[in-house]
Parts: sequence; structure tokens; C-alpha cells
Amino acid sequence: MKLGAVVITMGNRPDDLRALLDSVAKQDGDPIEVVVVGNGTPVTGVPEGVRTVDLPENLGIPGGRNVGIEAFGPSGSAVDALLFLDDDGLLPNSDTATLVREAFDADPGLGIVSFRIADPETGLTQRRHVPRLRASDPMRSSRVTTFLGGANAVRTKVLAEVGSLPDEFFYAHEETDLAWRALDAGWAIDYRSDMVLFHPTLPPSRHAVYHRMVARNRVWVARRNLPAPLIPVYLGVWVLLTLARRPTMPALKAWFGGFKEGMRTPCGPRRPMRWRTVWRLTRLGRPPVI
Repeated sequence: MKLGAVVITMGNRPDDLRALLDSVAKQDGDPIEVVVVGNGTPVTGVPEGVRTVDLPENLGIPGGRNVGIEAFGPSGSAVDALLFLDDDGLLPNSDTATLVREAFDADPGLGIVSFRIADPETGLTQRRHVPRLRASDPMRSSRVTTFLGGANAVRTKVLAEVGSLPDEFFYAHEETDLAWRALDAGWAIDYRSDMVLFHPTLPPSRHAVYHRMVARNRVWVARRNLPAPLIPVYLGVWVLLTLARRPTMPALKAWFGGFKEGMRTPCGPRRPMRWRTVWRLTRLGRPPVI
């Protein structure tokens, strides 16, 4: 199985990027071809042999990753699977690529693998980095219904069949959108605790656009993918969960501003999942109302 890797960067973490690329180069087995996409910035200081794409403007996380996908041919067709890695991450183990190859070879229906993210200093995995509701034990691998955006591997056949990440999302929930489309097409998603990416523990709210984008894209995910009767249920549950978390007034104002934006603006093509996919998600432990 031939692997490629896509990394997007804004040029503000050159040392971290170099460390990540070195960790990819040290993977056992056949070399992994890497494409680094400069999201509104030129890419400099990368090792010889690493391909780069400089974008004149920041296209956001899904837009930048989609450019990286196409650098491997239509839907990444020049390779069998693509690793998507955050530029401040690090693969601490040299057998991760081998584990990815073995996982995909062993299960032809496996479309996406989500890695375990661990803090490089403590080794701990935050609950939000385990892509399932029962997240108390991050060392338990399982079938899941979504995946982590900066620490995963995707079979390129999935991208060819269901399409790439939604460019218009810019940031937040683009993985859920792709995951639901992949599951509806019959592909499986695994969370693997033995495939580790080191990443510093940082709150997602550090991004200035976090609250607005999270709310807007939550609405878009529902409008694009859910059967009509489930849309108000899904959105109602998330309104209640957001209020229960008692955000600050500025954060709440930004969240509801994003929610309204999601309701009023175009969300892209609507392809509601089949009811049997709803049941499949439910059996996997996360019905698509939460």
C-alpha cells in the first residue's frame, strides 16, 4: 500500500514542522511522499524531497487539505491512502505507517483511521480527542462515527467516491461532514489508540473564529447530511448542550451569531443520509442527534 501525507502550514511553526517531517521520514517501510501546503504563506525550510504548494491566500483547513489531496492526482489517486497531520504534531513511533498499511490491508471496508492524540509531555489524551461519546478510556480502540482532522489516514478510494472535505467550512466540523458521507457510502471508521500523534494540549477556543465557526458549521453539517426530521432535533440538542456548558457572554453571542449564519447562508449540496445509516450510527454509539 502506497502512502502519502498532507500537511498544511501558515508558516508560524517552522521548527515544529521540521520535526514532524523528520518523524514522517523515519517511518518504517516504503518512504511516504509528503506535500506541504502553505496556506497563504510560502513554505520554506523543508527537507529535500518534500513537495510544497504555496497558496496566495488562506483557504482554511479543509481548503488547504483539499489542495494537498489534489497534489497527488484527482482525489489523491497516485497513492492508496493519505495521512493528514497537523504541522505542530509529531509521530513518536516509527511503526505508525506500518500499522496504517496493515489496518487497511486487513479490512477492505475500512475507509478512515483516526489516530490517538497525546500530549508530548504528559502522554495524556484529552477526552475531546477521543471521537466517541464513551471517551473515558482513550486506550480502547473501536469503530467510531467521526475522526480527528489533524491525525488520521484516509483511503483515497473514499475521497474518489464521496468527495473531499467541504471547502466552505474553512474551520471546524469538516471531518464530521466527510465521515457521515463515508459511512453513508458503506465505509467504516476506526479509532486506533496504538497509532499516536504527539500534539501539545491547547484549547480549541484559542482560535478567534472558534465559537462562530463551530456553530455555523454545526448547522451546515445538519442541513447537508441529515434527514429532514432529524435536523431540528440535532440542532436543538446542541443549543441545549452549549447553554449547559455556560460559556461567557461574548462566546455565547459569537456562537448564536454563527448559528444564525448557518441557518441563513448556503451550506453547499444537500445529500441526506439514508435511514439505515442513521441506524448504523446509532448502533455505533452515536445517533446523529448529538
